[in-house]
Amino acid sequence: MKKYRVGLIGAGGVTELHLEGYKQYPERVEVAAICDPNQDVRNAKAKKYGITQQFDHLQDFIQHSNVDVAVVCTPTSIRRDVVLPLLQAGYPLYVEKPFSDTLSEAIEITTTAQQLGIPIAVNQNFRRHYPFQLVKQIVAQRTIGNVTAIIFNNLFFRQDVGWRLQCERHALSVMGIHWFDGFRQILGCEAKSVSALMSSSPAIDCVGETDATVQLEFENGTIVTYTQSFSSAYRRTEMVVVGEIGTLQTSHAAVELFRAGEQQPVQTWSNSVSRESATFEGLNHLLISLETGTEAPNSAQDNLRTVAMLDAAYVSAKEKRIVHLNQGALV
Repeated sequence: MKKYRVGLIGAGGVTELHLEGYKQYPERVEVAAICDPNQDVRNAKAKKYGITQQFDHLQDFIQHSNVDVAVVCTPTSIRRDVVLPLLQAGYPLYVEKPFSDTLSEAIEITTTAQQLGIPIAVNQNFRRHYPFQLVKQIVAQRTIGNVTAIIFNNLFFRQDVGWRLQCERHALSVMGIHWFDGFRQILGCEAKSVSALMSSSPAIDCVGETDATVQLEFENGTIVTYTQSFSSAYRRTEMVVVGEIGTLQTSHAAVELFRAGEQQPVQTWSNSVSRESATFEGLNHLLISLETGTEAPNSAQDNLRTVAMLDAAYVSAKEKRIVHLNQGALV
C-alpha cells in the first residue's frame, strides 16, 4: 500500500483524534506538517507527535509543506477561507465535521472541488464509533423487518470553551451532525421532512442552542425522533430501532435484539471501534479513492445530504415550520 504524507491545518483539540488514529498506521500515513497561527498549541502537537514541519500561515503551508493530502481541523467559521485556497492549490482534503456551517457554503465548496477534480472526504467517524454501520448490517439482513421508527436520545452536560461559545449553531452542529448521518446510514435513504424545536439553557455559557428535539420523516416512511441536550445532569446515549418483527436497543458498546413477549434480549452484538481508529478509516477512504478513482463513501457529495438535514433543522426552529427536502435541497 502506498504511504501518504499528510499535513494538518489546525492544531486544536480535535487533532488529537487524527494524530492518535494515524500513528497506529505508520505504513500508510506520515504526518509531515502542521499549520496553526497559535505557536504554543502548534509546538505542543509537533513535539508530541514528532511533526518536523510547522507553519503559521496557510500560504506558507501550501507553498512549502510538500504533502500529498491536507487534513482540515479548523473551526467551521473559517472553513471556507481555508478549504478554497487548498482546493485551488490541488490538495485532496479530509475535513472535520461538520463539513460546513451552512448548506449553501457546503454546496459552494463541493461544486468548486468537482470543477477542479479534487476529492474531499468528511470525518464522519461515528458511523463506526457508534454502531450505525453494525445496525445497518443487522437491518439489511431483515432481522427486525422493515424499520418503522427510530428513537434517539443524547443527553449529557457539556460546557465548551473557546470559539464554539460564539457559534449561533451549537449542540446540533457539534453532535447532531453525527446522528443525522447515522440515521441515513441505517435507513439507506434520505430525509424528506424535518421539524425542530430548540432552546438555550442558562446552565451553559454559549450563544447557540444547548437543547433540541427534532423529528424527521424519511423517504421509506420511517419516523425518527431525536432529542439532544448539552444541559442534562443525567447522562444517556441510546438509540432504539423499531422494526415490524423486532426492536434493536443500542449503546456505544453494544446492540441488543428484542422480540415481542421476551423480557431479555435474544441476541447481542458488541461494538468497540474507537473514535481515533474510525478517524483513520475515514482518511483511508479518501486515500483509496485517490488510488482507484472511485468516490469515497464519506465524500463531500455524500455529506451534502447530512448537512442539508442539519440546515433544515435550524431553519425549522427559526421559522417555526416543517422544512421539506428534495434530493438534499431545502424546499
